[in-house]
Amino acid sequence: MIQEDFSIGIFDSGVGGTSIWKEINQLLPMESTLYLSDSKNAPYGTKSKEEIIALAIKNTEYLLNKNCKIIVVACNTATTNAIAYLRAHYKVPFIGIEPAIKPAALQTKTNTIGILATKGTLNSALFEKTSQKLNSKIQIIEQIGAGLVALIENGKLESEEMTHLLQSYLEPMISEQIDCLVLGCTHYPYLIPQIRKILGSKIHIIDSGQAVAKQTQKVLSEANLLKKAAATSKSSQLFLINSNKSILTKLLADGEHKKSLQIIETDF
Repeated sequence: MIQEDFSIGIFDSGVGGTSIWKEINQLLPMESTLYLSDSKNAPYGTKSKEEIIALAIKNTEYLLNKNCKIIVVACNTATTNAIAYLRAHYKVPFIGIEPAIKPAALQTKTNTIGILATKGTLNSALFEKTSQKLNSKIQIIEQIGAGLVALIENGKLESEEMTHLLQSYLEPMISEQIDCLVLGCTHYPYLIPQIRKILGSKIHIIDSGQAVAKQTQKVLSEANLLKKAAATSKSSQLFLINSNKSILTKLLADGEHKKSLQIIETDF
C-alpha cells in the first residue's frame, strides 16, 4: 500500500532532470525524493520508441521497488514516447513533462515560437498531437538540439563547442522573428545563461519546471499522499547515477542543497 512518507521518484536520461527536482524540492521541501540519473544510456532522444519504453520500464520498476509513491518522468523524450504505456501498466501516479508550447502560444505577439528539443520529442506522436491543437496562425520553428545533452553530460556546459552549437540552432530562429523559445528538454535550463546571451532580452524563454512541481503537488494532495509539514520523520534527498557522479555533483553543488544530498554511483 502506498504511504505518504514514501519518496517522490524521479528519473531522467541523465542529469538534466535535476532542473525539475530543484523545482519540486523548493515547492515541497518536506518530501523525500529518489532521483535516478540514467546517464549510462543518455541521450534518450536518439533512441527508438521501443528502446525508450524499455528504459522507462526499467527505471519505473527500480523506483517502485524502492517504495516511491509517485513517479515524475523528468524527461521530455521519455514522457512523449513512454508515459502512456507506463500509465496503462502501473497503478502508481505518473507526472510527465512536455514542451510548454501551449503557454508560448498564449504569450506570443509575433505568432512565431521556437522550440529546441531532442529528435525523440519532436518526432513523437504526443508532441504532434499537442502541436495540432494550437491556433493555426501560430508558426512553430522546430530545432533538434543535437549534441547538447551529450556536452552537458560530459561537463562541457560552457565550452566553445556548446556556444557554437547554440548559435547555429538559435540564430535561424531569431531570423524567423520568434518571440518565445520553448526549452523541450530538462537538460536545457542549465543553458539559459548562454541562450540568453544569444537571444537578447526581448525573447521569452519558457520551460516546464514550475508547472511540473505544481502538478506533482496537486496529484499528491488529491491522493492524500502529501507528507504532512509537521511530520516527525526527516526527509531525504537521494540521487543515484550509473556513471561518474562528478557532473551531477557539480550541478547540485549550491549552498542551499549540498549538505543534505546523497549522491551515489551505482548500477540500476
